[in-house]
Amino acid sequence: MNFRHFTSGGMDLRSPKMKKPDRFDGYTVNMFLDEDGEYLAHFVELPNVSAFGESPEEALSELAMAWEGMKESYKKHGEQVPLAPARKKYSGQFNVRIDRRLHRALAIEAAKAGISLNAIVSQKLAKNAPV
Repeated sequence: MNFRHFTSGGMDLRSPKMKKPDRFDGYTVNMFLDEDGEYLAHFVELPNVSAFGESPEEALSELAMAWEGMKESYKKHGEQVPLAPARKKYSGQFNVRIDRRLHRALAIEAAKAGISLNAIVSQKLAKNAPV
């Protein structure tokens, strides 16, 4: 199965100057070409929202219709439409539970470096996270 990746803002990652309206509300779209030659488009963050088409454009058009249907269903049932992670506001704080040995090792490393535990964890996360 071949794989193509698109961002939801209508921008192909290979050509960032081409920006179209965001018909997918900030969700990331993955597209696959299956063995039968049909394209499957789905949201990375909501994989149950998907659509097929004979071309990438048709699959994206079908996905847009499926997404509109999903939003209508949420509203009909009195539920909020899920907000894409890219559209959420973040405080910069979260709690995480880790093994106490790792906690100890990080605290010791931070003390040796003369920085806070938060600072050392932030540095380590920043090295591996796409920002």
